[in-house]
Amino acid sequence: MKKIVLVFLIAITGVFASAQYKAVEKGSEVKFKVKNFGFNVGGSFSGLEGTIQFDPNNLAASSFDVSIDANTIFTDNNARDNHLREESYFDVKNYPRIRFVSTRVTTSNKKGVLFIFGKLTIKKETKEISFPFTADPVDDGYLFKGGFKINRRDYGVGGSSTISDNVELNLSVLAKK
Repeated sequence: MKKIVLVFLIAITGVFASAQYKAVEKGSEVKFKVKNFGFNVGGSFSGLEGTIQFDPNNLAASSFDVSIDANTIFTDNNARDNHLREESYFDVKNYPRIRFVSTRVTTSNKKGVLFIFGKLTIKKETKEISFPFTADPVDDGYLFKGGFKINRRDYGVGGSSTISDNVELNLSVLAKK
């Protein structure tokens, strides 16, 4: 009986270990777009970190815990970037990371498209979000791509009436063993 339990534990450990990946900065992108004075302003974040458990044959065992460095915000305008790092926007001194933790991963109605549900934390606010994504095998990992929209005010980011409340985010996350 002990041998059966040991074999079972080794098998389970092997399955989970083979499905664990680390988010890789190089080859990943976290981009956003928001309207300011009616014009689209784009930008990005870097400093991606995280652990991803992913098995396309067992989505119930899949999970994502990833974050970005809020201080790395880049809009190609140093004055604007520094302003966005201040307390009224991202308050990077007190909240250095923006984090997403999944609660479940499911299939969708579209072939090759999955759906992820989870909690996004920006500053001190955590909100439930969900969005579609794809998972393409690459080398010794996966390239996950997806996008979603959030209301920046839900997270206490900014207050200017010239900036749209809606922010569009597009993710391309490379994860390797």
